[in-house]
Amino acid sequence: MNTQSYQGRVILAGAGPGDPDLISVKALKYLQQADVVLTDRLVSPELIEKNARKDALVIYVGKQCSKGIHTPQQDINQLIVEFAQKGKLVLRLKGGDATLFSNILDELETVKLHNIPYEIIPGISAALGAASYTGIPLTARGYSRGVRFLTLYDLSNFKYQQWAELADTDDTLVFYMSGQKLLELTQKLYSFGIDPEKGIAIVQQATTPNQKTTILSFSDIRHKKLPEFEYVPTLIIIGNVVNLHEHYAWIKEGASSTSYFDNHKNIYQNAV
Repeated sequence: MNTQSYQGRVILAGAGPGDPDLISVKALKYLQQADVVLTDRLVSPELIEKNARKDALVIYVGKQCSKGIHTPQQDINQLIVEFAQKGKLVLRLKGGDATLFSNILDELETVKLHNIPYEIIPGISAALGAASYTGIPLTARGYSRGVRFLTLYDLSNFKYQQWAELADTDDTLVFYMSGQKLLELTQKLYSFGIDPEKGIAIVQQATTPNQKTTILSFSDIRHKKLPEFEYVPTLIIIGNVVNLHEHYAWIKEGASSTSYFDNHKNIYQNAV
């Protein structure tokens, strides 16, 4: 291990799910102070435009694998080390929460290896933002006593017993990064006997002005058209709690079909 110490510091922070007002006060303070901001794609462009220092170096390190947009993690790690070793305050800004379905472990190993001081700041995860902005409590008396956060990035990792248990549970299931596999997901759960009246909420671009929510039941799957996923992120919520959306939804969603998160390089004065 490299035991040399540096004056630089790295902040690994969650920016929240999209609405720029949902960042924590602590993360916002670091955004306003940082010399270098390494930002994910799913961070509000408006948040950085309004709050980053005008002389800050903003580097877009976003990923959207479905469209072939990919910043290798090794490149991100190298940027973290490079700027921290120059004595810079480096803010690694992640969409949602910094520790949930992120590559934070790679970055933690990098700063530990180089003995760089660091801090982790939590953020509001997409699941919590989507639930609040659609009026769907993830747990509720008489509906669900538990919640599970999952991803279907690799369907082969799910075994027979897991599918059977997911279909049978009353826990709310929240699937990240799974929009493109919605049909496979619903067909699997249906084949394992999930209650056909159990609700499915497909929430695209949650908490942004372009939020779009589609509500279905498993009995709808065979005769209703599923939403298209041109724009991400998409979160899928499955459970009895979804049926509360109609009564408690408080946001009037528009008809926008544009991407909220694809304006980074167009607006950042110092983006590279």
